[in-house]
Amino acid sequence: MCGIAGIVDPTQPAGALSGQIEQMLARIGHRGPDGAGYVVDDGFAMGTVRLAILDPNAGAQPFGDERGRYWLSYNGEIYNYLELRSELEALGCRFTTHCDTEVVLKAWITWGPDCLPRFNGGFAFALYDRQTGDVFLARDRFGKRPMFYARQGGRLLFASEMKAFLAVPGFEFEQDPEQLSSILGQWTPLPHQSGFRNVESLPMGQWLRLRDGEITLHTYAELRFDEGPEVASEAQALDAIRTRLTRSVELRLRSDVEVGVYLSGGVDSAIVARLAKDFATRPLSTFSVEFEDAEFDESADQRLVSEHLGTRHHAQRITHADIADKTPDAVFHAEVPAFRSAFVPMFILSKRTRAEGIKVILSGEGADEAFLGYDLFKETLLREAWSELPDDVRRARVETLYPHLAHYGPDDIAAVTGLYHQFSVEKMPGLFSHELRFQNGLFSARLVKEAGQPFAAISELVASQCGYQRLSAVEKAQWLEYKTLLPGYLLSTQGERMSLAHGVENRCPFLDPDVFALATSINLKFDDGFVEKRLLREAFRGRLPDRIIEKRKFPYRAPDVAAFAARRPDYLDLVLSEAELSAIPFLNAKFAQKLANKVLSKPASEISTKENQTFLYLLSICLLNRAFVKREGLPEARLPRLERVVDLTEGALA
Repeated sequence: MCGIAGIVDPTQPAGALSGQIEQMLARIGHRGPDGAGYVVDDGFAMGTVRLAILDPNAGAQPFGDERGRYWLSYNGEIYNYLELRSELEALGCRFTTHCDTEVVLKAWITWGPDCLPRFNGGFAFALYDRQTGDVFLARDRFGKRPMFYARQGGRLLFASEMKAFLAVPGFEFEQDPEQLSSILGQWTPLPHQSGFRNVESLPMGQWLRLRDGEITLHTYAELRFDEGPEVASEAQALDAIRTRLTRSVELRLRSDVEVGVYLSGGVDSAIVARLAKDFATRPLSTFSVEFEDAEFDESADQRLVSEHLGTRHHAQRITHADIADKTPDAVFHAEVPAFRSAFVPMFILSKRTRAEGIKVILSGEGADEAFLGYDLFKETLLREAWSELPDDVRRARVETLYPHLAHYGPDDIAAVTGLYHQFSVEKMPGLFSHELRFQNGLFSARLVKEAGQPFAAISELVASQCGYQRLSAVEKAQWLEYKTLLPGYLLSTQGERMSLAHGVENRCPFLDPDVFALATSINLKFDDGFVEKRLLREAFRGRLPDRIIEKRKFPYRAPDVAAFAARRPDYLDLVLSEAELSAIPFLNAKFAQKLANKVLSKPASEISTKENQTFLYLLSICLLNRAFVKREGLPEARLPRLERVVDLTEGALA
């Protein structure tokens, strides 16, 4: 795991870019505290901050080939690198290290962009071809690792995190109200969005080429729902789940440092821990957050799994004060607006994880998307069949729809029934599965009808996808989750950015191409989908406590407004002061101030989900404006020890 950054500026000689690339790397030094390096050429500079996981003594970057033509800055892990290495060696390639970085470089030299579909991993990289002057950027198929780029005149900037651009002279951040409107509507950025004008995120499964000042984008991996194996029986399905997940965990345990596991208290992370324990040669380290507020706490189930597996468990207790105190730092690392505070405890937990000596962690992200674990999928199935069901069946389904909500009663059932009557027919083309989320989100149906926003961008996204309309309603729901909330929030804001803030690499066994392909081939084939992840649970029955196997989905949440109301940190002036709010041109300062005062004065039990989300969204926008636009309160930038500096202007190609 690493962080990368680069500059392409034909007007600048190599010497002028050395200082700039060092400062860019210093801004993302937290991603790779074990060492830094960079390469410079006329009009080009590229560097890496390194978190040493594989072959720590020989993995310095950027990594070049024997002739000095190709140079690679690489972030992430290719879990099947040993298999690819053997294949490349059979083709005549020779290796000087035991790290996957060299495998990526030799694979590109051998196969070009055709190497990308062969990679099983979470990665992003930049590659410079000195002979042609081409620069290539690439990102993994599920968007596990980030890659941002920005055009400014004739200059191209790229980096793992946008904060690297803070170090570039003349670069100014400007929040984009159109993108922020879209982010507000979907609770997450879309694949290309950053929240800032003129800064783009390279979408998952794509690569970019810069040639003679022109950028072209290419897709190498689409989400396909028709490439899974043929499975004839439920018994075969259960065996295949165990086999493919076991192999996925085995691959993600490849490391020259100790690997731990995050335990949430749910079945997904428990399965990952169970499989990791099977391969462990030492006591497995597990980590969890527990809350002082019992409404959010799952510590009893976390301890149950830890005791069952005999792990060395570390619990990080989270208070309201912890959330309020660490939110500005967590938002700075997230870089995009957030709608809940749940990412802040993960920021705190990653610091604890690194303090315990763990640099690699496994987690359960991706299981709900692959194996239909969200209420969203059950809702879609029921709404799709609504008009054909008798009233008694409708009511029976609605009554059992949300088993995790203790307060779900007759009034709620009546409201949901009315809502399903209203939303049983698609209103927004291609977005049927998510219309309930949008309806219950932060925008009114009237606003959507009148303005066509904030859903124009996502409507355009689905309309542009070849074959999307041929998917079933549930497959469309999966596609949307894989393209939006998963990479835009769960893997980034709540996942990768929080762990890498403290130099911890996170790996997700459920985000394995073979696991994804299997899940798409068996979902709904042996059940009706109204018991979430039934096949996944059954596959590990007897290998985990029954309480964990039977436990229904308990969404991971943390205290939102209540944490800030209890602590009242000084930075709340950003949302309570009309003068502060007025400095952000696209905000309605009076409305925003009134909203903040209202929710902060309410008892926690009276604050609605919509109010919690709106407040966190407003607060995070203001914090991002302070850090990125006004550049106030920035943490110190630290450049790790320089271990490689290469000046390409000093020699010709070999």
